[in-house]
Amino acid sequence: MMKTVVSSKGQIVLPAELRQMDEVEKGQEFDVERLDRGDYRLVRRPIPQNQGAIDWLLACPRKDYFVPIDSDSTDTL
Repeated sequence: MMKTVVSSKGQIVLPAELRQMDEVEKGQEFDVERLDRGDYRLVRRPIPQNQGAIDWLLACPRKDYFVPIDSDSTDTL
């Protein structure tokens, strides 16, 4: 068990050790459920499978490797 404090803005910080163990990154979403008075459950929402795909593509080492397609649909390709 670890201790954390509610900030003046009502925010609760997950301790760094827990974030590292579970690979929690900024911007990830959680659901909070009130179980009983003073008891809460925090559950991380699933990360979309394609999250980070654009950053990965933009990091391609070869310039102009990916080019935009001038089409409303790729069905005709």
